[in-house]
Amino acid sequence: MSVVRTAVTGVGSYLPPHIVTNEELSKTVDTSDEWIIERTGIRQRHKAADDQPTSDLAVEAALRALADAGKTAADVDLIIVATTTPDNTFPATAAIVQKKLGAPVGIAFDVQAVCSGFVYAMSVADGFVARGHSKCALVIGAEEMTRLMDWEDRTTCVLFGDGAGAFVLEPREGQGTKDDQGLLGFALRCDGSKTDLLYVDGGPSTTGTVGHLRMTGNQVFRHAVVNISEAIVAATEAASIAIPDVDWFVPHQANARIIRGVGERLGLDENRVISTVDLHANTSAASIPLAMDTAIKDGRIKRGDLVVIEAMGGGLTWGACAFRL
Repeated sequence: MSVVRTAVTGVGSYLPPHIVTNEELSKTVDTSDEWIIERTGIRQRHKAADDQPTSDLAVEAALRALADAGKTAADVDLIIVATTTPDNTFPATAAIVQKKLGAPVGIAFDVQAVCSGFVYAMSVADGFVARGHSKCALVIGAEEMTRLMDWEDRTTCVLFGDGAGAFVLEPREGQGTKDDQGLLGFALRCDGSKTDLLYVDGGPSTTGTVGHLRMTGNQVFRHAVVNISEAIVAATEAASIAIPDVDWFVPHQANARIIRGVGERLGLDENRVISTVDLHANTSAASIPLAMDTAIKDGRIKRGDLVVIEAMGGGLTWGACAFRL
């Protein structure tokens, strides 16, 4: 049976040039390189310049993804930006990206599911592309999480960084089987009763301020391992594939311990799990495309490989997506 699949045809990423090492942080925060590495696996993070908004990071990643797909901004008819650190309360950062890219009038909006935002945005884009409403979509995860940090809270400020990653999505004809190129299965979840475990203590209708990130780390860790594992199983089942069939797992890069915990719970081969958290820390919605781009560029992930991406973030939201590149 012939079907239209949403295929990933281009991948790109961008990290602002300013690198903040653990050693640098230890000069202003009560922490140490050893303490951070032992608990998180993070060695450094990137920090955007004061005059570099989230949309600038998104545009750089988008241009690289478009080049990888052999497309230009003139081809783009849909832009979805997954972000929890928008340039402004409104308009959507996607609209600003559209303007900066010089893309034609089309569909542009943001998705806010925090660290799960990129997976959510991929699902939303699939609804447009696979149904014929978009011929060339940009899905971008872009974050400046350092803007939300309380730099006196060593349990959170060491965990996050800034960056952006993007996928170009285009329609491809398939046969409705797991061998098709394109998105094969999703699992998306939210448990709003856990909002107090990971949140920002500000907002337009509450404090009128941006606020700072607050997290109950041990509880988030416990829920992350269980929830992400469940989502991976559900997404692979929806795609009619078995976990051992997956070539590469590209997790949200939150914490090396969470990545290991999920791998152990599901019996994943650690050599098939992409981990880049040591290089860019937790970049929220940007971390999956950043890790994916790294693994494609270094030759690990190749065209035709079966990939599963997953994430969990504030909400609590979580989800997974299985696709063939």
